[in-house]
Amino acid sequence: MSWETAADVLVVGSGVAGLTAALRAHERGLRVLLVSKGTATDGNTSWAQGGVAVVTPEVAGGDSVSRHVRDTLDAGAGLCSKEAVRTVLGDGADAVARLREAGARFDGDGDALLRTREGGHSAFRVIHAGGDATGAEVQRALGAAAEGSIAVLERHCVVELLHGESGAVAGALVLDPEGRPGVVHAPAVLLATGGLGQLYSATTNPDVATGDGVALALRAGASVADLEFVQFHPTVLYAPEGRSGRRPLVTEAVRGEGAVLVDADGRRVMEGEHPLADLAPRDVVSATITERLAASGQECVYLDATGLGGNFAHRFPTVYAACREAGVDPVSEPIPVTSAAHYSCGGVVSSVDGRTAVSGLYVAGEVARTGLHGANRLASNSLLEGLVVGSRAADAVTRDLRCGVVVRTAAVADPVPATAVVDRDLLQRTMSRYAGIGRTAEGLAAASAELDGAGVVRPLRTHRAVEDSALALTAQALLAAAAARTESRGCHRRPDFPETDRSWQDSVVLRLDVSGWLIRTGPEEREKAA
Repeated sequence: MSWETAADVLVVGSGVAGLTAALRAHERGLRVLLVSKGTATDGNTSWAQGGVAVVTPEVAGGDSVSRHVRDTLDAGAGLCSKEAVRTVLGDGADAVARLREAGARFDGDGDALLRTREGGHSAFRVIHAGGDATGAEVQRALGAAAEGSIAVLERHCVVELLHGESGAVAGALVLDPEGRPGVVHAPAVLLATGGLGQLYSATTNPDVATGDGVALALRAGASVADLEFVQFHPTVLYAPEGRSGRRPLVTEAVRGEGAVLVDADGRRVMEGEHPLADLAPRDVVSATITERLAASGQECVYLDATGLGGNFAHRFPTVYAACREAGVDPVSEPIPVTSAAHYSCGGVVSSVDGRTAVSGLYVAGEVARTGLHGANRLASNSLLEGLVVGSRAADAVTRDLRCGVVVRTAAVADPVPATAVVDRDLLQRTMSRYAGIGRTAEGLAAASAELDGAGVVRPLRTHRAVEDSALALTAQALLAAAAARTESRGCHRRPDFPETDRSWQDSVVLRLDVSGWLIRTGPEEREKAA
């Protein structure tokens, strides 16, 4: 290996969960090293236009944590862990208070924070910063707090997790910006790598969201669950030229302020489709849009926010700028929108303290499946989860190290591994065609066969190869989970199984066997993983 370094805890990822965990671990006296594929401020968090859904002590109007819990359970369509939901949401007020102490500035005057309502919420409980730039403000505040106190390896890429002789995680194999391999020795590794939006041609996620954490955890022996539940944001700025990659989203808060979805003929899209109409949960809105477009042959619907008048630019400056760049004036004309991959409700199976079934391995944020989201994430619960679980995971690492549950052992560094990679454009087109909002057994089988046939085994000596390998494994895991779930529930829609089946009120849990094949776990193994 070209280089080596060591830490008490290696944090992989520089979004809200990663930075929160790193700062908390540093406060607890641990030596922290953070690895980021980009800079210390890159990640999904900066792009989050939605806010933080939280009930704080000063909230009036009848809202409560129990009401927030009920809304979250309703959105999760029977697959949430009630204990996880209560724990994360119950810790929310303290987590936001710590974030504000770190310098985050939210809209409002002092404790009188401005609040809005988003899809699936029964109350005005979502706080924002800069109108529609909450993620950017959260990232700024956490990044500023970490500067000078947290050691960061920027533009480094984790290839695989390393184990000690006992089988526990003992560090990671990492590529530096020039592709030189090195080893980080650490008795605890905390994955906060974000989502997997780059599985699809159209996504709200940045280029770095390539499912790295899911692949790393699977190869380290951890289990994943609920990967079939990919949330598609219903209102992403439509690109008529059909280009792939990240697309600007139009925050749900625009509908919370009164905007409505209409088709090309001006007819309301959500009228009669759900009691909450345009503020229905995202899976309902996205599916309805998809069905309307399929029936009409049109390529997009429209979000009519003209009723907001001149206040639009002030209230939603990020959306306004994106619209104007695309040649649309949202003050005077409806915004052309469509759906795009947005958020993974599933991930690496963990507790709300970030612990996985693999000793020394912890997860937090979008890469984790804590049981908070179930089959469909309630809007603006994600930033809150990153804050809460990131902090709890750091506390868990501290306790486990001090109690001897996790111990430092020498990492066994193998040569740079070789695994199957798939051409990214082919993979994205395949997943978009067969594993988008509507999935069928025939399509999922075709996608799996196509990716299998396109796989080429290559050594992971470049950042691109590492990402493409992660995408390939994560895609196959998602396809396997989607094929196994023969019903429609939450974000997962099966036209060949259109009804929700009560017998499926359980998660699809997958892991790699000793031969590297994805297998489903039985009830006993699911309980152990949880």
